[in-house]
Amino acid sequence: MHSDHAIIIGASHAGAQLATALRQQGWGGAITLIGDEPSPPYQRPPLSKEYLAGKRDAEHLLIRPAELYAKHDIQLRTGCRVIAIDRAAREVELGSGERLGYSKLGLCTGARVRPIEVPGAGLEGVCYLRTRADVERIRQRVTPGGKAVIVGGGYIGLETAASLRQLGMQVWVLEMMGRVLARVTAPPVSDFYRRYHEQQGVNLELNCQVQAFEGGARVERVQCLDGRCFDADLVVVGIGVIPNQELASETGLEVANGVVVDACGQTSDPDIVALGDCCQQPNPYAAAPIRLESVPSAMEQARCAAATLCGHPTPNTSLPWFWSDQYDLKLQIAGLNSHYDQVVLRGDPDSASFVAWYLKQGKLLAADCINRPKEFMVAKQLIGRGGEVDAEQLADEQVAPKALLADPTQ
Repeated sequence: MHSDHAIIIGASHAGAQLATALRQQGWGGAITLIGDEPSPPYQRPPLSKEYLAGKRDAEHLLIRPAELYAKHDIQLRTGCRVIAIDRAAREVELGSGERLGYSKLGLCTGARVRPIEVPGAGLEGVCYLRTRADVERIRQRVTPGGKAVIVGGGYIGLETAASLRQLGMQVWVLEMMGRVLARVTAPPVSDFYRRYHEQQGVNLELNCQVQAFEGGARVERVQCLDGRCFDADLVVVGIGVIPNQELASETGLEVANGVVVDACGQTSDPDIVALGDCCQQPNPYAAAPIRLESVPSAMEQARCAAATLCGHPTPNTSLPWFWSDQYDLKLQIAGLNSHYDQVVLRGDPDSASFVAWYLKQGKLLAADCINRPKEFMVAKQLIGRGGEVDAEQLADEQVAPKALLADPTQ
């Protein structure tokens, strides 16, 4: 037994937040935050946006200055990889062979990119975007007028496309489905983003599946199954992520699509919590336990997990929300739109300012708010409140956003 030592594996957003939340909630023992990257914890969402576009530097990516961890007596160990967890001895083993004892353990191991498995995937110039180092590799291949091919028309793919266009590259986005953002939005929102990207000069190729990357010393072409072929100086693959759950699995913790935790963040071991991209957790707004790739969710999970480790289990009941920045578009998403049966539009998509409300049996599940911050705030309250909503009022621009909060029973 190692008294009063909390070890956090993963210097991610979730890890950094858990460390400080532990101090805020009264943890008096030692805290060690271990990360395998050389940098202190940094924000990932700007990587595909401001950082790739050169509008933000590395220092301004940091979640908090490195000295702040020392100020809160948090030992930050960067460039260290944990290779095993010995739950019987309550120790973690580092790649160096060093073993550290713990009394409580937090798993914030995040996720890694899903690799594309086609011939030529290892060619120079085939890149992914998950870490700061990934962006540095991409930047080395950015040339104004050069040809970039993005594989995947999800958020990462479209954000990367927007940034590369702003850097002067010719850009093609290859999406294997019939519309972009197909897994996460309704057709009107997909159609809007397709049109907007095309207006910015991006070439969108739908129903297009990569067969192989071709070239000599480096990638030169992308060959697709239907015969389409695209020249490329740079390829960025964005086809999803895989949770880093091997450490948990190998030490006998329950895993599924992520490390399985309860509403308070506790794993099948009462002294171990998991949070962030690596965990699957019940959520009152989801029909089944869900793994969320969301900074706001990670921060709320950290608050609850810290309380749990301090002996005051606190369930996470927060409403999931997300955002995406592309060009001058601010997309804010409230809620989860799974299994919606009605989409109501408010505003004209051609104006680049509108809302897609997602309803199920008359109740609001989620909202995609494009350049509509007021409606985003209203959506969060309406979803949190539950109950039926008036679809006609949601669509009516003459009804002020705040008025949508009026209780229909009053």
